[in-house]
Amino acid sequence: MKRFISLISGLLICVLLLSQDIHKLTIKASISDDVGNEFISSGRLFIFISLTPWTQPRLQTWPNISTIIFAKNIKGWNPSKSLILDSTEEFMKSSQWTLSELKPGKYYIQLLWDQDQNESGVNAPGNIHSNVKEIKLTQNTELDITLNQVIPEIIIEEDKYVKIVKFKSDTLSSWWEKPVYLKASVLLPYDYYDNPSQKFPVRYNIAGYGGRYTRLENLLARDTLFTDWWFSNAAPQIINIFLDGEGPFGDCYQIDSDNNGPYGYALIHEFIPFLENEFKAKGTPESRFLDGCSTGGWVSLALQLFYPDYFNGAFSYSPDPVTFEDFQLINLYEDKNAFYNEWGNIRPTQRDITGDPVITMRDFMYYENVLGATDTYITSGGQIGAFTALFSPKGENGLPVPIFDPYTGEIDHTVAEYWRRYDLVEYLKTNWPVLGPKISGKIWIWMGDMDNFYLNLAMRKMVKFLQSTSNPTSDAVITFTPMQGHCWQYSHKDVLMMISDKLR
Repeated sequence: MKRFISLISGLLICVLLLSQDIHKLTIKASISDDVGNEFISSGRLFIFISLTPWTQPRLQTWPNISTIIFAKNIKGWNPSKSLILDSTEEFMKSSQWTLSELKPGKYYIQLLWDQDQNESGVNAPGNIHSNVKEIKLTQNTELDITLNQVIPEIIIEEDKYVKIVKFKSDTLSSWWEKPVYLKASVLLPYDYYDNPSQKFPVRYNIAGYGGRYTRLENLLARDTLFTDWWFSNAAPQIINIFLDGEGPFGDCYQIDSDNNGPYGYALIHEFIPFLENEFKAKGTPESRFLDGCSTGGWVSLALQLFYPDYFNGAFSYSPDPVTFEDFQLINLYEDKNAFYNEWGNIRPTQRDITGDPVITMRDFMYYENVLGATDTYITSGGQIGAFTALFSPKGENGLPVPIFDPYTGEIDHTVAEYWRRYDLVEYLKTNWPVLGPKISGKIWIWMGDMDNFYLNLAMRKMVKFLQSTSNPTSDAVITFTPMQGHCWQYSHKDVLMMISDKLR
């Protein structure tokens, strides 16, 4: 879980009050001749309407009050003909409001045609979008909008120290019955080329939710202090490998699941051996380390627990829920509803560090449902959709079985029991006699005690169990920081220095 809603959005809620009058908004959507050859006639059409000009509306898919999303599936769209959309049509939407209930005023609107079949997000390469159009919405507004831009493939420039890897996984390709590729970016140490026979330890970095291997480029471009330090004699000689989070239903979480397939097996038995052979790694369990924040915090910890002999340490920051007794504020094993608590109050899913709620789970699901091709979070590519793909069984329709009803929030306790296989606290309890000795000296966790997504509650359960252990007694280092939020303490430099210290 990641990202924060801009504080300025809070000032805009009064602007999005429902209009007292019903008005008509008509959109004439057209496909430009320039992109006609790349157009696929069936897909999902999105209408993004935003109050803010600072970011393209199509990029504002994280729940916030400044953007509303409408969507519907369309089959057989003839690109030579315009599509007429009006506010009387049925759309899946990210709010309770319809197009006809928007208050007259200034908005920024953008259309996106989701036709890509290879990646989970609406902003995946191959999808087509329009330019952003500033409009003044009146009682009756007619718009002509042309979708004229294809989202390009991601390209990162390689150099002496930055390498990009695209690896075909035989295991995943066989499971999916189509070619499946794993990707990573690699940052080599400053002295990598000085001694051709030298081999290096490896740090495997896992991103926050949905993070791509392209984040290395952003790190080097934006964090000049890190870049200057890395290309100096002060930095440790460690290979950095930035794994890709992309999976069939959102983030793949780098582990095996009924719905995503054998991503864990592919990582351990195919991808890592290939990477370590390709880049002069030592290739021993003692030389492999994991780290990440949020989703990356959970994945790094889970991989260390599930493959305790394969890695030599996990540095986990603000991990996603480590027990489903505290799935944020929800006890999935006992609670009846994900949206409302036992007193009938609506549950928040995000807060600021003072405790003020930012968004509720119900409203969060409005956004995920509208992003999904099935009008549910199951196919949204979002956080809860990815959790469900990872932890749930596969349904008769070939899709993950929902953990709770997409519209009412009613929890399916049969599915929740299935999730126990991935409950890290349960896993520790069940396997401690064998697992305990194998993870000795390998676990470091940091958590803000005002985590914005209430993740500190689940971590307290893990601490309680680890403090009760014997034969062996756990030596996991878990640090809680008062009045700090989600991932506030995370630092690439700190992680690399701690790995360096452990290697001494």
